[in-house]
Amino acid sequence: MWRDTVLVAGKDLRIELRSRVVLHQVVPVAVLVLLLFAFALGPERATTVHAAAGVFWVAVLFATVLAVQRSFAVEGGDGAHEALRLWGLDPAGVFLGKAAAVAVQLLVLEVVLTVGVVWLYGAHVHAVLPVLVAAAAGTAGLAAAGTLYGALAVGLRVRETLLPFLLLPVVAPVVVAGTRAWQVALGTGSGSVWDPWVVLLVVFAAVYLAVGVVLFGQLQESP
Repeated sequence: MWRDTVLVAGKDLRIELRSRVVLHQVVPVAVLVLLLFAFALGPERATTVHAAAGVFWVAVLFATVLAVQRSFAVEGGDGAHEALRLWGLDPAGVFLGKAAAVAVQLLVLEVVLTVGVVWLYGAHVHAVLPVLVAAAAGTAGLAAAGTLYGALAVGLRVRETLLPFLLLPVVAPVVVAGTRAWQVALGTGSGSVWDPWVVLLVVFAAVYLAVGVVLFGQLQESP
């Protein structure tokens, strides 16, 4: 399983490095979300700083939908999706590999968005470790859920429009918990960042990783 995970993740990441779709499409869309919200919120620093965490996770969520659609689109046109099954790769390894590739792309994007949030919104990170843990757990949860529902929608003609409807309600806890955790870490929220928000992010990621490992093979075999 772990060998196949590395193979699939490496394949997807090499495709993205050569095509630069994330650089040319996903990153600009996410940065545009930051800019639009910055203009909409106005010049008041108190307002923008308080909204920074929520805008960050909304931008990451939109980028997740685009990255997952791209992850399955590259295998849909020339029958590569069926080839993965014929090669005898472990379905759990395929799931973890594709989720890992999406997570790496999202982590790179989040670095860019963090710089944008600090620059455009005037936010300052007061607790670095909770931000890193929340970002890692939230990214893992988004990538795992996105890959699972991307596989569910891949065989449908309306997959481009169906995926957001399937994914967005499911990952709402990630957006809420990630926003709350970041607000505390940025000094705009009250309470403890570790309990319960980061715990919720970790549990969400663990559940969807486990579900994906178990069910991804059945989703691949479904017509």
